[in-house]
Amino acid sequence: MTDQLSLPPKTCTIERLVTLPADVEKVLAGKKTATRRNGRYADIGEIMTLENKQFVIDNVYQQKLGELTDDHARTEGFDSLEDYKEAILSLHPGMPWLPTMRVWVHEFRALSPQQETSI
Repeated sequence: MTDQLSLPPKTCTIERLVTLPADVEKVLAGKKTATRRNGRYADIGEIMTLENKQFVIDNVYQQKLGELTDDHARTEGFDSLEDYKEAILSLHPGMPWLPTMRVWVHEFRALSPQQETSI
């Protein structure tokens, strides 16, 4: 796990981490447990709320696009890396898929109702 103190400042807020309706649905269904962004949107331990359900950020780290595997794509809610790649490129027309490009990975998990009330 990444040490919070070694991370650079956030470039955006956690409220912007997962915003597409299809992605929100995947998170709520437990099919999406990570999201990749060009910037850092959350701190480790920070709480993301989607439709009144809370999720805690467990890890934040950088990764090159060329390092992604089908397993990584599944954490994003896709069946394969090719499906994930197609979805990302359709959201960003004209953007090339550069294997050396670094993105920020935000891994999260749902909090139980008991955990939510204690926060």
